[in-house]
Amino acid sequence: MWHLGYAHQGWSSAQEALTLMHELSHPFTLAFAQAQALILQQFHRNYEAVYERAEALLALSVEREFPFWLAYGTILRGWTLAMQGHTAEGIAQMRQGLATWQHTGAELEKSYWLALLAEGYGRGGQVEAGLRTLEECFASVAKTGECWWEAELHRLKGELLLLQSRGSALQSAMSSQTAGSRTLDAKAETSFHQALTLAHRREAKALELRAASSLSRLWQRQGKRREARALLAPIYGWFTEGFDTVDLREAKALLDELS
Repeated sequence: MWHLGYAHQGWSSAQEALTLMHELSHPFTLAFAQAQALILQQFHRNYEAVYERAEALLALSVEREFPFWLAYGTILRGWTLAMQGHTAEGIAQMRQGLATWQHTGAELEKSYWLALLAEGYGRGGQVEAGLRTLEECFASVAKTGECWWEAELHRLKGELLLLQSRGSALQSAMSSQTAGSRTLDAKAETSFHQALTLAHRREAKALELRAASSLSRLWQRQGKRREARALLAPIYGWFTEGFDTVDLREAKALLDELS
């Protein structure tokens, strides 16, 4: 439901599942429900809720010796720390959680977990590490065919390329550096277009909004305000709920700037 653009309906279903699992008193199934609610809060980019729910999942996983769910909690707690500025600690926890998860023999969801790590690297200014990690993500998608997060992989790649571009521009004002910065901007724009196309094709409105917001912000910086608004406005206008979520709030703020 979140992917389709119905954030509130998705969260309502998650709450129903949690209530049912508590009534069943079956620890492993409860851990499953907690993990899915935790991922949904990560989609919402609700850092405080992610951290609290990760701690709850970790406590249950340690008590019941569930290494698979322990990995979920560790990775997502690390992601929250990294996104809130504690990048070294957060990245270390994500890598620890990934090692635990891979030790179970799991393969599916690998691109999602590595994407969180790549985002953490980007937040910490480790752009090259982030881009290398995304290459692992794309390799995983090619191997497994698991493509539900693929659009976001392309968007994140675009954001990391823009970070790389700004770093290049700061290093030197020489024409060669400026040309290099423009090349990176063009590559980032291509990645945003790929994200937008994939999300639209799969009717993943939530990811389509993210991709459109990223591309619109780039166009805004390039002086293409009219094109940016023309892209973002109809996608934002499609939504009927979830206006208190971070993605929709940021999209609305960007549209106001473009007005």
